Amino acid sequence: MKEFLISFLDWIYKKKCYFCRSSKECVKMCSKCYNSLEFLPNKVNRCEFDTPVYCAGVYEKNLQKLIRGIKYHNQKELAKYLAQFMWEYFQQITNKNNFQVVPVPIYPKREKIRKYNHMTLVGEEFCKLSGCTLNIDLIKRIKDTKPQYKLNKKERIINLDNAFEVNEKNLLPMKILIIDDICTTGATFEEMIKEFHKHNIFDITCLAATTPFEE
Repeated sequence: MKEFLISFLDWIYKKKCYFCRSSKECVKMCSKCYNSLEFLPNKVNRCEFDTPVYCAGVYEKNLQKLIRGIKYHNQKELAKYLAQFMWEYFQQITNKNNFQVVPVPIYPKREKIRKYNHMTLVGEEFCKLSGCTLNIDLIKRIKDTKPQYKLNKKERIINLDNAFEVNEKNLLPMKILIIDDICTTGATFEEMIKEFHKHNIFDITCLAATTPFEE
């Protein structure tokens, strides 16, 4: 009933695409704009700890706007489109769904200000599509780090040093899939992996929505 009412209101008020402003489909991301998103080649990178790192899409206008909309502009409804894009890519890598999905956590103070962690929203939608299990209690960010985008690789490593803490009692008996929006130098993934390794947790894969560098 609730979904029907939401759809009915969307129809009345002609929900517009966040990207092209078309109201033809009454959705936040129309099929034309979604289909404009491009996958990167199915290529695995290896971080410092030899953990596989995948990046799903080409860092272009609509994918950038999709990420920024969820992350900074309270466009929570867009999370399902980013999750769908990441899941479609991830299906090219594996047909398994026995992962515990671990979104990169943000510092509690920052989450309180923003009122949500955008990657948790994406993780929820990813798990609906994939049948994986969301686990947001396994690892926490315990250090209020500076924004990474202005830092180089060395500065990012220093900034993230001891930024995460694992709670082993929340570990599920399945492989870990860490998800994030953008993988630039891989420093965030590497610091989380380092913390997992301290607890003898090694079966880890990383998936980012995009990378600003050509693959």
